[in-house]
Amino acid sequence: MITNKQLADYIFPEVKETIEDLEKRYPNRNLPEGAEVTRFAPSPTGFLHTGSLFMSMICHKIAKQTNGVFYIRLEDTDTKREIEGSGLELLKQLKAFNIVPDEGYLGDHEIGNYGPYIQSKRADIYRVVIKHLLEQGLAYPCFCSTDDLAEIRKLQESKKENPGYYGKYARCRDLSNEERMERIKNGDPFVIRFRSSGDYHNKIQVHDMVHGDFEIAQNDQDIVIYKSDKLPTYHFAHVVDDHFMRTTTVIRGGEWIASLPIHVELFATLGWKAPNYAHMPVIMKVDENGNKRKLSKRKDTEAAVSYFVEEGYPAEGLIIYLMTLANSNFEQYILDNKLEGMDNFKLAFDKFAIDGSLFDMGKVNFFSKEFLGKLNKHEITLRAKAYAEKYNPKLYDLITRDEKYFEEIMNIEREKENPRKDYEKFSIIPDVIGFFYDDIYSELIKEPLPFNEKFSKEVIASTLTAMKELNLDLDEQSWFNNMKEIAVKEGYAANNKEFKANPEAYKGTVGDVAELLRITFTARKNAPNLYYVMKILGKEKCNKRIDTVISLLK
Repeated sequence: MITNKQLADYIFPEVKETIEDLEKRYPNRNLPEGAEVTRFAPSPTGFLHTGSLFMSMICHKIAKQTNGVFYIRLEDTDTKREIEGSGLELLKQLKAFNIVPDEGYLGDHEIGNYGPYIQSKRADIYRVVIKHLLEQGLAYPCFCSTDDLAEIRKLQESKKENPGYYGKYARCRDLSNEERMERIKNGDPFVIRFRSSGDYHNKIQVHDMVHGDFEIAQNDQDIVIYKSDKLPTYHFAHVVDDHFMRTTTVIRGGEWIASLPIHVELFATLGWKAPNYAHMPVIMKVDENGNKRKLSKRKDTEAAVSYFVEEGYPAEGLIIYLMTLANSNFEQYILDNKLEGMDNFKLAFDKFAIDGSLFDMGKVNFFSKEFLGKLNKHEITLRAKAYAEKYNPKLYDLITRDEKYFEEIMNIEREKENPRKDYEKFSIIPDVIGFFYDDIYSELIKEPLPFNEKFSKEVIASTLTAMKELNLDLDEQSWFNNMKEIAVKEGYAANNKEFKANPEAYKGTVGDVAELLRITFTARKNAPNLYYVMKILGKEKCNKRIDTVISLLK
Protein backbone atom coordinates (compact mmCIF):
# COMPACT_ATOMS: atom_id res chain seq x y z
CA MET A 1 0.00 0.00 0.00
CA ILE A 2 1.40 3.39 -1.04
CA THR A 3 1.19 6.01 1.70
CA ASN A 4 0.51 9.72 1.26
CA LYS A 5 4.13 10.42 2.21
CA GLN A 6 5.45 8.03 -0.43
CA LEU A 7 3.26 9.68 -3.06
CA ALA A 8 4.43 13.14 -1.95
CA ASP A 9 8.07 12.03 -2.03
CA TYR A 10 7.62 10.66 -5.53
CA ILE A 11 6.06 13.88 -6.84
CA PHE A 12 8.53 16.16 -5.02
CA PRO A 13 11.71 14.12 -4.45
CA GLU A 14 13.86 17.28 -4.40
CA VAL A 15 11.89 18.88 -1.54
CA LYS A 16 13.71 18.22 1.73
CA GLU A 17 12.64 21.29 3.73
CA THR A 18 9.58 21.33 5.97
CA ILE A 19 7.10 24.01 6.96
CA GLU A 20 8.96 24.26 10.27
CA ASP A 21 12.11 25.14 8.33
CA LEU A 22 10.23 27.90 6.52
CA GLU A 23 8.90 29.26 9.81
CA LYS A 24 12.50 29.64 11.00
CA ARG A 25 13.63 31.19 7.72
CA TYR A 26 10.82 33.77 7.85
CA PRO A 27 10.24 34.58 11.54
CA ASN A 28 7.64 36.99 12.87
CA ARG A 29 8.61 40.60 12.28
CA ASN A 30 9.94 42.64 15.18
CA LEU A 31 7.59 45.61 14.96
CA PRO A 32 5.89 47.87 17.52
CA GLU A 33 2.44 46.88 18.69
CA GLY A 34 -0.26 47.94 16.27
CA ALA A 35 2.12 48.16 13.31
CA GLU A 36 0.52 46.94 10.10
CA VAL A 37 2.33 45.01 7.37
CA THR A 38 0.59 45.66 4.06
CA ARG A 39 1.41 44.81 0.50
CA PHE A 40 0.64 45.77 -3.05
CA ALA A 41 0.81 42.66 -5.21
CA PRO A 42 0.38 43.55 -8.89
CA SER A 43 0.56 41.17 -11.81
CA PRO A 44 2.88 42.21 -14.68
CA THR A 45 0.02 42.11 -17.16
CA GLY A 46 -0.19 45.71 -18.38
CA PHE A 47 -0.60 49.28 -17.19
CA LEU A 48 -1.32 50.42 -13.67
CA HIS A 49 -5.08 50.78 -13.24
CA THR A 50 -6.37 53.80 -11.33
CA GLY A 51 -8.11 51.34 -9.01
CA SER A 52 -4.75 49.71 -8.31
CA LEU A 53 -3.21 53.10 -7.55
CA PHE A 54 -6.12 53.67 -5.14
CA MET A 55 -5.41 50.33 -3.45
CA SER A 56 -1.64 50.79 -3.23
CA MET A 57 -2.11 54.30 -1.84
CA ILE A 58 -4.26 52.89 0.97
CA CYS A 59 -1.80 50.06 1.69
CA HIS A 60 1.07 52.56 1.83
CA LYS A 61 -0.86 54.97 4.05
CA ILE A 62 -1.98 52.31 6.55
CA ALA A 63 1.56 50.98 6.93
CA LYS A 64 3.05 54.45 7.34
CA GLN A 65 0.55 55.70 9.91
CA THR A 66 1.07 52.61 12.11
CA ASN A 67 4.89 52.55 11.83
CA GLY A 68 4.59 49.31 9.91
CA VAL A 69 5.92 47.97 6.63
CA PHE A 70 4.62 48.37 3.09
CA TYR A 71 6.10 45.98 0.55
CA ILE A 72 5.59 45.07 -3.08
CA ARG A 73 5.26 41.50 -4.30
CA LEU A 74 5.09 40.70 -8.00
CA GLU A 75 2.50 38.02 -8.69
CA ASP A 76 3.70 36.64 -12.01
CA THR A 77 2.35 33.08 -11.91
CA ASP A 78 -0.07 33.78 -14.78
CA THR A 79 2.57 33.46 -17.50
CA LYS A 80 0.04 33.59 -20.36
CA ARG A 81 -0.97 37.17 -19.52
CA GLU A 82 2.43 38.53 -18.60
CA ILE A 83 3.71 41.55 -20.54
CA GLU A 84 7.48 41.96 -20.49
CA GLY A 85 8.68 45.06 -18.69
CA SER A 86 5.30 45.96 -17.22
CA GLY A 87 6.41 45.12 -13.66
CA LEU A 88 9.14 47.77 -13.78
CA GLU A 89 6.76 50.25 -15.41
CA LEU A 90 4.27 49.75 -12.56
CA LEU A 91 6.98 50.64 -10.07
CA LYS A 92 7.91 53.80 -11.98
CA GLN A 93 4.31 54.94 -12.02
CA LEU A 94 3.88 54.26 -8.30
CA LYS A 95 7.02 56.27 -7.60
CA ALA A 96 5.62 59.14 -9.66
CA PHE A 97 2.78 59.24 -7.13
CA ASN A 98 5.16 59.08 -4.16
CA ILE A 99 4.24 55.48 -3.31
CA VAL A 100 7.57 53.87 -2.53
CA PRO A 101 7.82 50.49 -0.77
CA ASP A 102 9.87 49.86 2.36
CA GLU A 103 10.88 46.49 0.98
CA GLY A 104 10.11 44.00 -1.74
CA TYR A 105 10.34 43.89 -5.51
CA LEU A 106 12.03 47.00 -6.88
CA GLY A 107 12.43 46.03 -10.53
CA ASP A 108 16.11 45.25 -10.95
CA HIS A 109 16.69 44.34 -7.29
CA GLU A 110 14.96 43.47 -4.03
CA ILE A 111 15.16 44.80 -0.49
CA GLY A 112 14.08 42.82 2.56
CA ASN A 113 14.47 39.55 4.46
CA TYR A 114 11.19 37.94 3.38
CA GLY A 115 11.89 37.36 -0.30
CA PRO A 116 12.11 36.43 -3.00
CA TYR A 117 9.37 38.98 -3.72
CA ILE A 118 8.60 37.59 -7.17
CA GLN A 119 6.24 34.61 -7.04
CA SER A 120 7.89 32.70 -9.87
CA LYS A 121 11.10 32.68 -7.80
CA ARG A 122 9.33 31.25 -4.75
CA ALA A 123 8.62 27.83 -6.31
CA ASP A 124 10.65 25.98 -3.67
CA ILE A 125 8.53 27.55 -0.88
CA TYR A 126 5.24 26.56 -2.51
CA ARG A 127 6.45 23.02 -3.11
CA VAL A 128 7.32 22.60 0.58
CA VAL A 129 3.78 23.53 1.57
CA ILE A 130 2.12 21.50 -1.18
CA LYS A 131 4.19 18.45 -0.27
CA HIS A 132 3.06 18.89 3.34
CA LEU A 133 -0.60 18.98 2.22
CA LEU A 134 -0.08 15.83 0.12
CA GLU A 135 1.50 14.04 3.08
CA GLN A 136 -1.47 14.97 5.25
CA GLY A 137 -4.01 13.88 2.64
CA LEU A 138 -5.18 17.47 2.33
CA ALA A 139 -4.26 17.69 -1.37
CA TYR A 140 -4.20 15.22 -4.25
CA PRO A 141 -3.14 14.96 -7.90
CA CYS A 142 -5.96 15.44 -10.42
CA PHE A 143 -5.77 14.05 -13.95
CA CYS A 144 -8.98 15.51 -15.36
CA SER A 145 -8.62 17.02 -18.81
CA THR A 146 -10.29 20.18 -20.10
CA ASP A 147 -12.90 17.95 -21.77
CA ASP A 148 -13.52 16.14 -18.47
CA LEU A 149 -14.12 19.42 -16.68
CA ALA A 150 -16.47 20.61 -19.44
CA GLU A 151 -18.42 17.37 -19.15
CA ILE A 152 -18.74 17.81 -15.37
CA ARG A 153 -19.99 21.37 -15.79
CA LYS A 154 -22.51 20.32 -18.43
CA LEU A 155 -23.90 17.66 -16.09
CA GLN A 156 -24.15 20.15 -13.23
CA GLU A 157 -25.98 22.62 -15.44
CA SER A 158 -28.47 19.97 -16.53
CA LYS A 159 -29.19 19.18 -12.88
CA LYS A 160 -29.14 22.88 -11.92
CA GLU A 161 -26.49 22.20 -9.30
CA ASN A 162 -23.69 24.44 -8.08
CA PRO A 163 -20.87 24.34 -10.68
CA GLY A 164 -17.32 23.38 -9.85
CA TYR A 165 -15.04 20.55 -8.83
CA TYR A 166 -16.26 19.24 -5.45
CA GLY A 167 -17.73 16.28 -3.64
CA LYS A 168 -19.19 13.66 -5.97
CA TYR A 169 -18.05 15.70 -8.98
CA ALA A 170 -14.40 15.58 -7.90
CA ARG A 171 -13.55 12.50 -9.96
CA CYS A 172 -9.92 12.23 -8.86
CA ARG A 173 -10.53 12.94 -5.19
CA ASP A 174 -10.88 9.30 -4.09
CA LEU A 175 -8.46 7.56 -6.42
CA SER A 176 -6.15 5.19 -4.61
CA ASN A 177 -2.53 6.20 -4.19
CA GLU A 178 -1.61 3.17 -6.29
CA GLU A 179 -3.64 4.45 -9.21
CA ARG A 180 -2.28 7.96 -8.77
CA MET A 181 1.29 6.67 -8.73
CA GLU A 182 0.73 4.53 -11.80
CA ARG A 183 -0.75 7.37 -13.80
CA ILE A 184 2.06 9.74 -12.83
CA LYS A 185 4.64 7.11 -13.84
CA ASN A 186 2.82 6.73 -17.16
CA GLY A 187 3.38 10.45 -17.77
CA ASP A 188 -0.29 11.49 -17.49
CA PRO A 189 -0.46 15.27 -17.04
CA PHE A 190 -1.84 16.38 -13.71
CA VAL A 191 -2.47 19.30 -11.39
CA ILE A 192 -2.67 19.25 -7.62
CA ARG A 193 -5.92 20.15 -5.92
CA PHE A 194 -6.68 21.18 -2.36
CA ARG A 195 -9.08 18.79 -0.61
CA SER A 196 -11.83 20.96 0.85
CA SER A 197 -13.77 19.86 3.89
CA GLY A 198 -16.44 22.49 3.41
CA ASP A 199 -20.10 22.37 2.44
CA TYR A 200 -21.55 25.09 0.23
CA HIS A 201 -24.88 24.85 2.09
CA ASN A 202 -23.25 25.88 5.35
CA LYS A 203 -22.38 29.45 6.29
CA ILE A 204 -19.25 30.77 7.92
CA GLN A 205 -18.95 34.08 9.73
CA VAL A 206 -16.12 36.32 8.60
CA HIS A 207 -14.89 39.73 9.67
CA ASP A 208 -13.88 42.43 7.24
CA MET A 209 -12.22 45.71 8.29
CA VAL A 210 -14.54 47.68 6.01
CA HIS A 211 -17.73 45.60 5.87
CA GLY A 212 -17.71 44.32 9.45
CA ASP A 213 -19.06 40.87 10.34
CA PHE A 214 -21.12 38.96 7.80
CA GLU A 215 -21.98 35.41 6.75
CA ILE A 216 -20.92 33.80 3.52
CA ALA A 217 -21.22 30.31 2.06
CA GLN A 218 -18.49 27.89 3.09
CA ASN A 219 -16.02 26.84 0.43
CA ASP A 220 -16.47 23.31 -0.90
CA GLN A 221 -14.38 23.57 -4.08
CA ASP A 222 -11.30 21.41 -4.50
CA ILE A 223 -9.41 24.26 -6.11
CA VAL A 224 -6.26 23.77 -8.13
CA ILE A 225 -3.27 24.89 -6.07
CA TYR A 226 -0.45 23.66 -8.34
CA LYS A 227 -0.69 23.86 -12.11
CA SER A 228 0.79 21.55 -14.71
CA ASP A 229 3.36 24.27 -15.53
CA LYS A 230 4.83 23.74 -12.03
CA LEU A 231 3.55 27.10 -10.74
CA PRO A 232 0.96 27.67 -8.01
CA THR A 233 -2.40 29.33 -8.56
CA TYR A 234 -3.12 32.78 -7.17
CA HIS A 235 -5.43 31.48 -4.43
CA PHE A 236 -2.76 29.23 -3.00
CA ALA A 237 0.33 31.35 -3.61
CA HIS A 238 -1.01 34.47 -1.95
CA VAL A 239 -1.95 32.53 1.19
CA VAL A 240 1.55 31.09 1.48
CA ASP A 241 3.18 34.43 0.69
CA ASP A 242 1.06 36.46 3.09
CA HIS A 243 1.85 34.00 5.87
CA PHE A 244 5.61 33.83 5.37
CA MET A 245 5.95 37.52 4.55
CA ARG A 246 4.00 38.13 7.77
CA THR A 247 1.32 40.32 6.19
CA THR A 248 -1.07 41.57 8.87
CA THR A 249 -3.70 43.22 6.69
CA VAL A 250 -4.69 42.31 3.14
CA ILE A 251 -6.24 45.33 1.43
CA ARG A 252 -7.85 44.51 -1.91
CA GLY A 253 -10.85 45.18 -4.13
CA GLY A 254 -14.37 44.23 -3.15
CA GLU A 255 -14.56 41.74 -6.03
CA TRP A 256 -12.39 39.39 -3.94
CA ILE A 257 -15.03 38.94 -1.21
CA ALA A 258 -16.43 35.96 -3.15
CA SER A 259 -13.04 34.23 -2.81
CA LEU A 260 -12.74 34.88 0.91
CA PRO A 261 -14.10 31.41 1.94
CA ILE A 262 -11.34 29.72 -0.07
CA HIS A 263 -8.62 31.78 1.57
CA VAL A 264 -10.06 31.42 5.06
CA GLU A 265 -10.19 27.64 4.64
CA LEU A 266 -6.64 27.42 3.32
CA PHE A 267 -5.29 29.37 6.29
CA ALA A 268 -7.30 27.24 8.74
CA THR A 269 -6.23 23.96 7.11
CA LEU A 270 -2.56 24.95 7.34
CA GLY A 271 -2.99 25.99 10.96
CA TRP A 272 -1.99 29.58 10.25
CA LYS A 273 -3.56 32.75 11.55
CA ALA A 274 -5.26 34.55 8.69
CA PRO A 275 -4.45 38.24 8.18
CA ASN A 276 -7.14 40.86 8.57
CA TYR A 277 -8.98 41.49 5.33
CA ALA A 278 -10.18 44.88 4.11
CA HIS A 279 -12.16 44.84 0.87
CA MET A 280 -12.21 48.27 -0.73
CA PRO A 281 -15.10 49.81 -2.66
CA VAL A 282 -14.84 49.40 -6.41
CA ILE A 283 -14.31 52.64 -8.34
CA MET A 284 -17.33 53.20 -10.57
CA LYS A 285 -18.31 55.52 -13.40
CA VAL A 286 -21.63 56.73 -14.77
CA ASP A 287 -21.80 55.87 -18.47
CA GLU A 288 -23.50 57.79 -21.27
CA ASN A 289 -26.80 56.04 -20.46
CA GLY A 290 -26.69 57.07 -16.81
CA ASN A 291 -25.81 53.58 -15.58
CA LYS A 292 -23.09 52.82 -13.04
CA ARG A 293 -20.29 50.49 -14.08
CA LYS A 294 -16.73 49.72 -13.07
CA LEU A 295 -14.03 52.05 -14.31
CA SER A 296 -12.92 50.16 -17.40
CA LYS A 297 -9.43 50.08 -18.88
CA ARG A 298 -11.00 49.36 -22.29
CA LYS A 299 -13.52 52.20 -22.24
CA ASP A 300 -12.13 54.93 -19.97
CA THR A 301 -8.89 56.83 -20.51
CA GLU A 302 -8.84 57.79 -16.83
CA ALA A 303 -8.70 54.11 -15.87
CA ALA A 304 -4.99 54.10 -16.75
CA VAL A 305 -2.65 55.89 -14.37
CA SER A 306 -0.41 56.56 -17.38
CA TYR A 307 -3.12 58.93 -18.68
CA PHE A 308 -2.64 61.25 -15.71
CA VAL A 309 1.15 61.01 -15.96
CA GLU A 310 1.23 61.73 -19.70
CA GLU A 311 -1.29 64.57 -19.41
CA GLY A 312 0.80 66.19 -16.72
CA TYR A 313 -1.53 66.05 -13.75
CA PRO A 314 0.31 66.72 -10.48
CA ALA A 315 0.60 63.48 -8.53
CA GLU A 316 -0.62 65.26 -5.41
CA GLY A 317 -3.88 66.32 -7.07
CA LEU A 318 -4.89 62.78 -8.01
CA ILE A 319 -3.75 61.32 -4.67
CA ILE A 320 -5.74 63.93 -2.74
CA TYR A 321 -8.79 63.11 -4.83
CA LEU A 322 -8.38 59.36 -4.29
CA MET A 323 -8.08 59.97 -0.55
CA THR A 324 -11.50 61.65 -0.64
CA LEU A 325 -12.87 58.40 -2.10
CA ALA A 326 -11.18 56.46 0.69
CA ASN A 327 -12.48 58.42 3.69
CA SER A 328 -15.47 60.73 3.49
CA ASN A 329 -14.05 63.12 6.10
CA PHE A 330 -10.77 63.68 4.26
CA GLU A 331 -12.03 66.33 1.83
CA GLN A 332 -12.99 68.77 4.57
CA TYR A 333 -9.73 68.04 6.39
CA ILE A 334 -7.49 68.73 3.41
CA LEU A 335 -9.37 71.89 2.39
CA ASP A 336 -9.24 73.20 5.97
CA ASN A 337 -5.50 72.56 5.93
CA LYS A 338 -5.01 74.21 2.51
CA LEU A 339 -3.91 70.96 0.84
CA GLU A 340 -1.19 70.32 3.39
CA GLY A 341 -0.65 67.86 6.24
CA MET A 342 -1.91 64.74 4.48
CA ASP A 343 0.56 62.64 6.48
CA ASN A 344 -1.15 63.76 9.68
CA PHE A 345 -4.56 62.50 8.56
CA LYS A 346 -5.47 59.11 10.03
CA LEU A 347 -7.07 56.85 7.46
CA ALA A 348 -9.77 54.72 9.10
CA PHE A 349 -11.34 51.54 7.74
CA ASP A 350 -14.71 52.36 9.32
CA LYS A 351 -14.86 55.55 7.24
CA PHE A 352 -14.74 53.74 3.91
CA ALA A 353 -17.83 53.62 1.74
CA ILE A 354 -19.20 50.10 1.32
CA ASP A 355 -20.76 50.85 -2.05
CA GLY A 356 -18.67 51.67 -5.11
CA SER A 357 -17.28 55.20 -5.31
CA LEU A 358 -18.02 57.26 -8.41
CA PHE A 359 -14.95 58.60 -10.19
CA ASP A 360 -15.29 62.33 -10.81
CA MET A 361 -12.84 63.96 -13.24
CA GLY A 362 -14.22 67.36 -12.25
CA LYS A 363 -12.98 66.80 -8.71
CA VAL A 364 -9.60 65.57 -9.98
CA ASN A 365 -9.29 68.81 -11.96
CA PHE A 366 -10.37 70.88 -8.94
CA PHE A 367 -7.77 69.44 -6.58
CA SER A 368 -5.08 69.56 -9.26
CA LYS A 369 -5.80 73.25 -9.93
CA GLU A 370 -5.75 73.95 -6.21
CA PHE A 371 -2.40 72.22 -5.81
CA LEU A 372 -0.73 73.84 -8.83
CA GLY A 373 -2.09 77.18 -7.67
CA LYS A 374 -0.12 76.83 -4.43
CA LEU A 375 3.25 76.47 -6.15
CA ASN A 376 5.48 79.50 -6.64
CA LYS A 377 6.73 80.41 -10.10
CA HIS A 378 10.01 78.51 -9.66
CA GLU A 379 8.32 75.33 -8.42
CA ILE A 380 5.71 75.18 -11.16
CA THR A 381 8.34 75.91 -13.82
CA LEU A 382 10.60 73.11 -12.60
CA ARG A 383 7.71 70.65 -12.54
CA ALA A 384 6.46 71.75 -15.95
CA LYS A 385 9.93 71.41 -17.43
CA ALA A 386 10.47 67.91 -15.99
CA TYR A 387 7.11 66.81 -17.39
CA ALA A 388 7.60 68.50 -20.76
CA GLU A 389 11.05 67.06 -21.33
CA LYS A 390 9.53 63.58 -21.28
CA TYR A 391 6.02 64.02 -22.63
CA ASN A 392 5.45 67.40 -24.30
CA PRO A 393 8.04 68.74 -26.80
CA LYS A 394 5.95 71.83 -27.55
CA LEU A 395 5.87 72.90 -23.90
CA TYR A 396 9.54 72.04 -23.45
CA ASP A 397 10.40 74.30 -26.37
CA LEU A 398 8.47 77.23 -24.85
CA ILE A 399 10.14 76.81 -21.45
CA THR A 400 13.68 76.44 -22.76
CA ARG A 401 13.46 79.40 -25.13
CA ASP A 402 13.62 81.67 -22.08
CA GLU A 403 12.98 80.08 -18.70
CA LYS A 404 12.75 83.42 -16.88
CA TYR A 405 10.14 84.65 -19.35
CA PHE A 406 8.14 81.45 -18.81
CA GLU A 407 8.38 81.93 -15.05
CA GLU A 408 6.94 85.42 -15.32
CA ILE A 409 4.01 84.09 -17.34
CA MET A 410 3.44 81.40 -14.70
CA ASN A 411 3.58 84.08 -12.01
CA ILE A 412 0.55 86.02 -13.25
CA GLU A 413 -1.62 86.62 -10.15
CA ARG A 414 0.21 83.81 -8.34
CA GLU A 415 1.79 85.74 -5.48
CA LYS A 416 -1.45 86.70 -3.72
CA GLU A 417 -3.70 85.32 -1.00
CA ASN A 418 -6.07 83.74 -3.52
CA PRO A 419 -3.81 82.93 -6.46
CA ARG A 420 -5.13 82.53 -9.95
CA LYS A 421 -5.73 78.88 -10.89
CA ASP A 422 -5.47 78.44 -14.65
CA TYR A 423 -3.99 74.97 -14.91
CA GLU A 424 -5.11 71.54 -13.78
CA LYS A 425 -2.42 69.80 -15.84
CA PHE A 426 0.76 70.79 -17.61
CA SER A 427 -0.34 69.60 -21.04
CA ILE A 428 -2.79 72.51 -21.43
CA ILE A 429 -0.19 75.22 -20.76
CA PRO A 430 0.87 75.73 -24.42
CA ASP A 431 -2.75 76.38 -25.42
CA VAL A 432 -3.33 78.76 -22.51
CA ILE A 433 -0.15 80.85 -22.84
CA GLY A 434 0.89 80.31 -26.46
CA PHE A 435 -0.06 83.86 -27.46
CA PHE A 436 2.85 85.21 -25.38
CA TYR A 437 5.18 83.85 -28.07
CA ASP A 438 5.30 85.78 -31.33
CA ASP A 439 5.42 82.77 -33.67
CA ILE A 440 2.33 81.23 -32.06
CA TYR A 441 0.57 84.60 -31.88
CA SER A 442 1.14 85.15 -35.60
CA GLU A 443 -0.65 81.86 -36.31
CA LEU A 444 -3.53 82.66 -33.93
CA ILE A 445 -4.37 86.01 -35.56
CA LYS A 446 -4.74 84.36 -38.97
CA GLU A 447 -8.12 83.17 -37.73
CA PRO A 448 -10.99 85.71 -37.61
CA LEU A 449 -10.59 87.58 -34.33
CA PRO A 450 -13.66 87.42 -32.02
CA PHE A 451 -14.35 91.16 -31.81
CA ASN A 452 -17.86 92.21 -30.84
CA GLU A 453 -19.83 92.74 -34.04
CA LYS A 454 -21.37 95.95 -32.66
CA PHE A 455 -18.04 97.69 -33.29
CA SER A 456 -17.08 98.67 -36.81
CA LYS A 457 -13.55 98.09 -38.02
CA GLU A 458 -13.01 101.85 -37.97
CA VAL A 459 -14.09 102.16 -34.31
CA ILE A 460 -11.87 99.23 -33.29
CA ALA A 461 -8.89 100.72 -35.13
CA SER A 462 -9.30 104.19 -33.67
CA THR A 463 -9.78 102.79 -30.15
CA LEU A 464 -6.69 100.62 -30.43
CA THR A 465 -4.66 103.51 -31.80
CA ALA A 466 -5.63 105.66 -28.83
CA MET A 467 -4.65 102.87 -26.44
CA LYS A 468 -1.08 102.97 -27.69
CA GLU A 469 -0.71 105.86 -25.20
CA LEU A 470 -1.56 103.58 -22.26
CA ASN A 471 1.15 103.83 -19.57
CA LEU A 472 2.50 100.43 -18.44
CA ASP A 473 4.85 101.90 -15.82
CA LEU A 474 2.00 102.14 -13.29
CA ASP A 475 0.54 99.87 -10.64
CA GLU A 476 -2.55 97.94 -11.70
CA GLN A 477 -5.15 100.37 -10.32
CA SER A 478 -3.41 103.43 -11.77
CA TRP A 479 -3.05 101.62 -15.10
CA PHE A 480 -6.77 100.89 -15.14
CA ASN A 481 -7.59 104.54 -14.33
CA ASN A 482 -5.32 105.59 -17.19
CA MET A 483 -7.16 103.22 -19.56
CA LYS A 484 -10.47 104.61 -18.36
CA GLU A 485 -9.37 108.20 -19.04
CA ILE A 486 -8.35 107.35 -22.59
CA ALA A 487 -11.54 105.34 -23.15
CA VAL A 488 -13.75 108.23 -21.97
CA LYS A 489 -11.95 110.60 -24.39
CA GLU A 490 -12.73 108.09 -27.15
CA GLY A 491 -16.45 108.15 -26.35
CA TYR A 492 -16.83 105.21 -23.99
CA ALA A 493 -18.75 105.24 -20.71
CA ALA A 494 -16.61 105.08 -17.57
CA ASN A 495 -18.86 102.37 -16.12
CA ASN A 496 -21.92 100.23 -16.85
CA LYS A 497 -24.23 102.45 -14.84
CA GLU A 498 -23.50 105.48 -17.03
CA PHE A 499 -23.85 103.40 -20.18
CA LYS A 500 -27.22 101.90 -19.18
CA ALA A 501 -28.56 105.32 -18.29
CA ASN A 502 -27.88 106.65 -21.80
CA PRO A 503 -26.57 103.91 -24.17
CA GLU A 504 -27.02 106.04 -27.27
CA ALA A 505 -24.46 108.54 -25.97
CA TYR A 506 -21.56 106.08 -25.88
CA LYS A 507 -19.69 103.64 -28.12
CA GLY A 508 -19.60 101.19 -25.25
CA THR A 509 -17.97 100.82 -21.84
CA VAL A 510 -14.46 100.59 -20.46
CA GLY A 511 -15.13 96.85 -20.23
CA ASP A 512 -15.56 96.77 -24.00
CA VAL A 513 -12.24 98.55 -24.44
CA ALA A 514 -10.52 96.02 -22.18
CA GLU A 515 -11.98 93.22 -24.31
CA LEU A 516 -10.74 94.86 -27.53
CA LEU A 517 -7.25 95.00 -26.03
CA ARG A 518 -7.42 91.44 -24.71
CA ILE A 519 -8.38 90.07 -28.13
CA THR A 520 -5.71 92.19 -29.80
CA PHE A 521 -2.92 90.90 -27.56
CA THR A 522 -4.05 87.30 -27.10
CA ALA A 523 -6.35 86.52 -30.08
CA ARG A 524 -9.05 85.32 -27.65
CA LYS A 525 -11.71 86.69 -25.31
CA ASN A 526 -10.62 84.65 -22.31
CA ALA A 527 -7.04 85.13 -21.16
CA PRO A 528 -5.07 85.87 -17.99
CA ASN A 529 -5.21 89.29 -16.33
CA LEU A 530 -4.85 91.94 -19.06
CA TYR A 531 -2.60 94.19 -17.00
CA TYR A 532 -0.05 91.42 -16.47
CA VAL A 533 -0.30 90.26 -20.06
CA MET A 534 0.66 93.75 -21.21
CA LYS A 535 3.40 94.08 -18.58
CA ILE A 536 5.02 90.80 -19.70
CA LEU A 537 4.71 91.62 -23.41
CA GLY A 538 6.08 95.12 -22.85
CA LYS A 539 5.15 98.44 -24.40
CA GLU A 540 6.96 97.91 -27.68
CA LYS A 541 5.45 94.49 -28.35
CA CYS A 542 1.96 95.65 -27.33
CA ASN A 543 2.05 98.53 -29.77
CA LYS A 544 3.43 96.26 -32.48
CA ARG A 545 0.49 93.88 -31.99
CA ILE A 546 -1.92 96.80 -32.12
CA ASP A 547 -0.43 97.83 -35.47
CA THR A 548 -0.65 94.24 -36.73
CA VAL A 549 -4.35 93.94 -35.84
CA ILE A 550 -5.17 97.36 -37.33
CA SER A 551 -3.53 96.30 -40.59
CA LEU A 552 -5.70 93.15 -40.59
CA LEU A 553 -8.84 95.30 -40.20
CA LYS A 554 -8.14 97.26 -43.38
